[in-house]
Amino acid sequence: MSAKSKTLSAVNAGTITLGGDLPVNRMGYGAMRITGKGIWGPPADPDAAVATLRRAVELGVNFIDTADSYGPNISEDLIAEALYPYPKDMVITTKVGWVRHGPAVWQHNASPVHIAEAVEGSLKRLRLDRIDVYQLHVPDPATSFDASMEAMARLKEQGKVRHVALSNVTLEHIQRAQKIVPIVSVQNRYSFSDREWDYVLDFCEANGIAFIPWSPLAQSRKAHEVVERISSARGVSTAVVSLAWALRRSPATLLIPGTSSVKHLEDNISAAAFQLSDAEFAELGCVVPKPYWLR
Repeated sequence: MSAKSKTLSAVNAGTITLGGDLPVNRMGYGAMRITGKGIWGPPADPDAAVATLRRAVELGVNFIDTADSYGPNISEDLIAEALYPYPKDMVITTKVGWVRHGPAVWQHNASPVHIAEAVEGSLKRLRLDRIDVYQLHVPDPATSFDASMEAMARLKEQGKVRHVALSNVTLEHIQRAQKIVPIVSVQNRYSFSDREWDYVLDFCEANGIAFIPWSPLAQSRKAHEVVERISSARGVSTAVVSLAWALRRSPATLLIPGTSSVKHLEDNISAAAFQLSDAEFAELGCVVPKPYWLR
């Protein structure tokens, strides 16, 4: 089936339920790229960023991923400007754990004090009474991971956060976190050609946790050659092929391709209806074989 054989809609990707009570379409949107260069400051064209967000919702996206560090704060502000009041089924997830001091500069801070302060800022910027899914952006080497998770759990107890999630973590982090608070999603770097976290995805699928891959496109020259051959034969972009592979890889996958362009957004969304053949899926999956201990 071609990417254009169905109406352009995120609905075509199917749904996944977060935490047992938040059903969302598996084709979401990542709002990192609506900020300035180096993920710093406002975008060069704020109107285009707002238009892209609104178009995403028109196309059935009801899961938007952002972070207080994107800008910083700019992405959250733009989401509220573009979409508030939000559709009833909209789920906005944001993150805490990085602080910013300049373009492309990122510094850890997942201390309990910072987490407690940061959630207030995100709630205000997003114009929310409660954040549906609040993610620890990355473990902080200067802070006990358990202390960070206990701070996240307190936010849930206080009603400021509905569900807690993780990003950039190992299996050990997930299992430790689960002893403190239920985890509804994990966001790690992952693509058909970057399979380091295969075992984390498998764990998530087996345990009812959504897996949100970031950087889901080809990551090597060999991978680009394979995906370009398939995309050329099928008449779609390489992004569509890569995203379609991720959707098929596991029912736990929840995609959040990001862009500041309506044109690119529409191309990404078309992947929701695109079906790889069994041979194409297998070929992409073999670009980087699983380590021998996972076979």
